[in-house]
Amino acid sequence: MTADELRQEIEQTRQSLGETVDELAAKADMKARARAKAAEMSGRVRRSQAVQRRWPVAVAAGVLVAGAGVVAVWQWKRQA
Repeated sequence: MTADELRQEIEQTRQSLGETVDELAAKADMKARARAKAAEMSGRVRRSQAVQRRWPVAVAAGVLVAGAGVVAVWQWKRQA
């Protein structure tokens, strides 16, 4: 193995070791993990609340459309 090949292998090992240390540090940072989980759950709650708020509006719109259709058919039959 030449000196250049050995230097290149050492550099690759350093990079790999650096990535591994970063990954382990991220796993050990419990505060950051807790904040990330809290942010994720907060987003889920917000999305759920938005869906719940829109549900009654969609039902009301459906009832209005159906009611308008019934009235239109009733008037059409009365004229015939």
